[in-house]
Amino acid sequence: MNPFLETLLDTPLDDTYRGVPPGDDAIPLRAVATRRWQPRSGNMALPVLTLDEAAFAHNVDQIFGYARSHGAALAPHAKTPMSPQIVQRLLDAGAWGATVANLQQAAVLLRAGVRRLMLGNEIGGPASGARLGKLLAAYPDARMLMFADSPETVRSLAAAAEQAGRPAEVLVEIGGGRAGARDDAAVAAILDAIGAHPARLALAGVATYEGAVATSDAAVTAKNIAALMERAAKAFRQVRALAPDTPLVFTAGGSAFFDQVTQAAKPLLEQDGNAQLVLRSGAIFFHDHGTYQRALKAMDARAGFTVDGQARHAATDFQPALRLWGEVLSRPEPGLAICGFGMRDVSYDQDLPMPLAAFRDGAPLPGWDPQARVTRLNDQHAFLAIAPDSALAPGDVIEFGISHPCTCLDRWRVFFGLDAEGRVQSAYRTFFG
Repeated sequence: MNPFLETLLDTPLDDTYRGVPPGDDAIPLRAVATRRWQPRSGNMALPVLTLDEAAFAHNVDQIFGYARSHGAALAPHAKTPMSPQIVQRLLDAGAWGATVANLQQAAVLLRAGVRRLMLGNEIGGPASGARLGKLLAAYPDARMLMFADSPETVRSLAAAAEQAGRPAEVLVEIGGGRAGARDDAAVAAILDAIGAHPARLALAGVATYEGAVATSDAAVTAKNIAALMERAAKAFRQVRALAPDTPLVFTAGGSAFFDQVTQAAKPLLEQDGNAQLVLRSGAIFFHDHGTYQRALKAMDARAGFTVDGQARHAATDFQPALRLWGEVLSRPEPGLAICGFGMRDVSYDQDLPMPLAAFRDGAPLPGWDPQARVTRLNDQHAFLAIAPDSALAPGDVIEFGISHPCTCLDRWRVFFGLDAEGRVQSAYRTFFG
């Protein structure tokens, strides 16, 4: 194991981390299972964020099975958990590499031993190029593919390559709605700029991100993605003409529309014969009860999730793996419960957390109201609308599903993996900076 990961597992886990009971002695991350904590029993400090280990492993099998059956590789977007332990698990499962959003994330994973990265964003100007050059020089054995959507970005990458003393590999980014070249003239300018630095820059392929052109209308979204992929394919052919013998990368694919990416890229890559489709899906490994559940239901409506030629049901094949556990603090009104978590603890940009079950003394609370819902959040309080005659009382523990893993995980320095009995078996450090 990489020395960074070994040291990470020896990190003392004490009561400065959410979830650890106040006053408990510190324990190394690697030994957390010996405490036999169980969130629903109330023997952890709440709130706490947990990962269903079986659901996570199941999701890994599902998406890797999909990628294998379509000849695709996976470079999971590490920005979702920003946990070197999780990234290593995905590499062990066969990931091509990992994707990062910025240089801080790249530095974390390089230190953790990851040696194939995709920088899925533009780096900025000369100052950022200098930081990139220093990072590349520090890890001469690492391969990093970098996006470029303008001559200015290309010049920054060229300066980084000169500082690092080795060529930088560039992916021409085609985009809409966010970053990325918008037209043929922009692509031509990028290619000309790369060609002006033949000793410093190497063409590595084409990148895009289909989620940036999505709308609330499925038909419009499909049309937008098809048009984006057509422009990306055209750019890919231009790159191939300039690099006729180079093994190239064609990369796209988040966690909501990877089926449309795969379908659109297949004929292009089959015709080329010397290129790899790399999907950058990240949230799919964690899934959720909200935004991605809706996305996978939409995928099923278009019969997009196929494995070995057989249509599958993505909305049920993938399982929500994250849970937020909160304690009832108050029943100030008949139809209201106040829970001890809030905007500092859980995502709310897509949906509010969804109550799933309640527990008292570790056992399910009889008569749980399936209509209970979170109506709003303060910094540290959740407002739970319940039936006026609900038996819910202060001290009861409620299990919540979340929506949008990326903006939930980034609120936690540590989240905990649970076994089949709901007991903590692992702890994952995060490095969001």
